[in-house]
Amino acid sequence: MSEQESMYDVLVIGTGASGMSAAITAAHQGLKVLVVEKASVYGGTTARSGGWLWIPGTELAKQQGIHEPADAARSYLQHEATTHFDADRVAAFIENGPQAIDFFTNKTCVQFDMPAVFPDYHAEAPGGQPGGRSMVTRPFDARELGQHVAQLAPPVPELTVFGMMLGSGKELWHFLRAFKSLESFWYVAKRFGRHFADVLQHGRGMTLTNGNALAGRLFKAGLDLDIPVWLNAPAQKLITDQGRVVGATVVREGQPIDLRVRRGVVLACGGFPHDIERRKQLFPHAPTGHEHFTPSPTPNTGDGLRLGESVGGWVDPTIPNAAAWCPTSIVKRKDGTDGVMPHFIDRAKPGVIAVTPQGRRFTNEALSYHDFIQDLVKACAGSPAVRCWLVCDHAHLREYGMGAVAPFPLPIGKHLKSGYLKRGRSLQELAQAIGVPPDALQEEVEAFNRDAISGTDTRFAKGSTAYNRYQGDALVKPNPCMAPIQHGPFYAIQVVVGDIGTFAGLATDRHCRVLQKDGQPVRGLFAVGNDAASIMGGNYPGAGITLGPALTFGYIAGRALADQAELPTGA
Repeated sequence: MSEQESMYDVLVIGTGASGMSAAITAAHQGLKVLVVEKASVYGGTTARSGGWLWIPGTELAKQQGIHEPADAARSYLQHEATTHFDADRVAAFIENGPQAIDFFTNKTCVQFDMPAVFPDYHAEAPGGQPGGRSMVTRPFDARELGQHVAQLAPPVPELTVFGMMLGSGKELWHFLRAFKSLESFWYVAKRFGRHFADVLQHGRGMTLTNGNALAGRLFKAGLDLDIPVWLNAPAQKLITDQGRVVGATVVREGQPIDLRVRRGVVLACGGFPHDIERRKQLFPHAPTGHEHFTPSPTPNTGDGLRLGESVGGWVDPTIPNAAAWCPTSIVKRKDGTDGVMPHFIDRAKPGVIAVTPQGRRFTNEALSYHDFIQDLVKACAGSPAVRCWLVCDHAHLREYGMGAVAPFPLPIGKHLKSGYLKRGRSLQELAQAIGVPPDALQEEVEAFNRDAISGTDTRFAKGSTAYNRYQGDALVKPNPCMAPIQHGPFYAIQVVVGDIGTFAGLATDRHCRVLQKDGQPVRGLFAVGNDAASIMGGNYPGAGITLGPALTFGYIAGRALADQAELPTGA
C-alpha cells in the first residue's frame, strides 16, 4: 500500500503551533499522524510571530519564585472576556496549560525561557499579574533541521536587521545600546559576525529566535517522531460517513487524494486574516474587506472555518473584536511589493505621540497594540479611513528608531525617499507634509512636553501602568514613556489598522471538538489555534495569548484523539 493510500489515525491540517502541537501529542500517544500544509513552507503564522506564550501557573514561573493565587488566572480571563467568557474552556486551558509545557519541555526539543518580569497587559485588573505568565521560545540552531530548514517560513522581513532575527528582551536591549555600552557593542558585533558567517555558508541566518524558533523546534519535534508533513497540499473538503468526519480530500502534486482517518481531523489553518469576505462581515473598520493590512501568511484565507461550517460547525459573529488588532505601517520593499510593519513597542518609548488626521492625540500611546487600535477606531468614527500618525523628533528617531526605521547608525534616507518616513524642519512643516492642521499638532506637542517634564500625562496617563513602563525606557526619569519632543527635524509615520491573528473562529468544547449550534459535537472534527474561537473573548490580556492557547489546545486535542473512548458523547 502506498503512503497516499495508507490509513492514518489523525489528519492535521496546518503546520503552525496549534497543528504541530496536536500532531506531536497524538503521535507521542502512539497514533499514526499525517500533517498537511497548504503553503510551500511550514510554520504558518507562528513562524512570523514573536514566539511568546501566555500560560499561567507553569513550573517555569514557580522556578522564578512566582506562585500566583489559585483563582487569579480565571478571574483575570473572566474580566477580560466579559460577555464571551467560556468557563469550561477557560478551565481546560488553565488546567492543561502547565501540563502542556511540562510535556513539551520534558519530552521534546521545544524549550522556553521566562523573564522574571513581563506584566500582563492589564496587570492592574482583577487577577492580573506583574509577571510569571508570558514566556518566550528559546533560540534554536537551525542546523538541527538539516535539509528541512529550507522549507521553514521566514520571519517578517521588516522585523529583521540584514535578515537577522532579533531575540526579545536582553538581545534587543543590547542592540538599542550598541553605541552606548562597550559590552553591548561587543555583543552586537559577535551576533552580526555569526549571522554573516551563516549567510555565507548556508544562505541564511541559522540562529532562530522568536516565532521562527518555535516553528523550527516544533517541526524538529515532529521529525523526531517521524511525523510526515506534506507541503503544497491544501485540503479541499471534509469526508463524512453517517454524520462523522472520517477524512479529507487533499490536493497533492495537483491530484486530489481522499485521505481517511480512524480517529479524527484537526483544523489548524490559521484563521481568516486574508479572507476578504469574512473581513468585510466582521471588521467594522473594513466595509469592503480591503481597508485592513496584515503581516499574516497569505495562504491564511479561512479554509478551516469554511471546512468546519460545511459539516455543521459555526462561527459566532458577535465577538467584540474579531481579530487581535495591531497598528501597522506599509513599507515599500525593494521588489516593489508592500510590507506590513507591526508597531509593537515603539509607541511606548519616550518622545513619541500618536495623532489623528485632525492633529490630535487620542490615546495612551503605550497601551497594548490591541487596545491602541480600538481607541484609534473610536477616534476615527465617521471618517473615510482609520489612520493616525506617530510623531517624534530627531533625537528620538536616532535613539530608538520607529516602525521600520532602525536607530543610529543605520541610515534613514531610503525611508524618506520612499515616503514611508515624513520629515519637517519644524512642527509646522511636518504638519503640512502629513496633512494635519499645524496649530493642532503644535498644541498637542506643547501639552505633551509640559507633562513630560513632570512625568505625568494629564490627558491619557501614558506610562501609568506596569505594562506601559516595561515597554518604555527605564533609564528615562521620571516617566520611562515620556520625554519632550523639542528639537527638529521632526518625523512622522502613518499607521493603519492591521492584525496579528484572528479571534473569531469555530465554536469548540473543552476537548477541542467542533460544535454545532445545538451544542452537540461534530464527530471526528477538532479545531485549534485561530480556527477555534478565542477563549479571550475578543480581548488581548497579555503577551502570547494566541500561542499559549494554541500550544495548550493542540495538546488537549492530541490527548483527546488518543483517549476517544473516554470522551462524552454530548457537549
